Amino acid sequence: MTRIFDLSGRTALVTGAASGIGVGIAEVLAEAGATVVIADLDKAKAQAQVEALTAAGHRAGAVQINVADEASVVAGYAEVVATYGAPWILVNNAGLQDREMLLDGTVAFWDRTLDVNTRGPFLMSREAARAMVAQGDGGRIVHIASAALIGSLVKGHAAYASAKAALVGLAHASALDLIEHGITVNTVLPGGVATPGAIGAQGPAPDGPARRRPPLGMCEPRDIGAAVLFFASPGAARVTNQTLAVDGGWSVT
Repeated sequence: MTRIFDLSGRTALVTGAASGIGVGIAEVLAEAGATVVIADLDKAKAQAQVEALTAAGHRAGAVQINVADEASVVAGYAEVVATYGAPWILVNNAGLQDREMLLDGTVAFWDRTLDVNTRGPFLMSREAARAMVAQGDGGRIVHIASAALIGSLVKGHAAYASAKAALVGLAHASALDLIEHGITVNTVLPGGVATPGAIGAQGPAPDGPARRRPPLGMCEPRDIGAAVLFFASPGAARVTNQTLAVDGGWSVT
């Protein structure tokens, strides 16, 4: 009988997996049997994570990709396909969460946030889908958005929340475009996770509903990884165009 969370023989490409939530996602997928390719702008940190995974007995590799740059995405994905074959799983995790108040908003800040948080997942999804369709074996695409979309906001998140909301729209449309190819597209909404990116985010001091501590405690990167594993697993073969919040119970308080 097929183990419903077994990813043996599958390759997963996780963007922004050199730190933060991406590390937890990569660990969980690797433990489920996947070969995990870490795509990150920081190749040295990505390689360090590869070494940690391989030291634990898992299969892993790294590729340098700037998700906001089309040429980098195309070249990087081609490198992955040439080295590992077409990944069956893509996790669009790379993102920025700096803050800027709407009254102080600049086009430069807006464009930078959406280039990484929205343009990047679009480009990665396009290249992944092309490779998956050519492979003819279906696939899984999982976007990492944010519980900001269900109210877990702090001030200064106009660009961030807009960019993450666009991922839900991208999932809706691409799930329909790709369903005939057996490719599912789903979205995870992480709640508060104390990552280096969150702690080091630039902008006004965080103030707002997201400061309320969730009753089940702050999320860990591996909690987000578990939700990704569900969407990526054989157990979710009939699940597409869905959104799952992992927020420690914040939404019920």
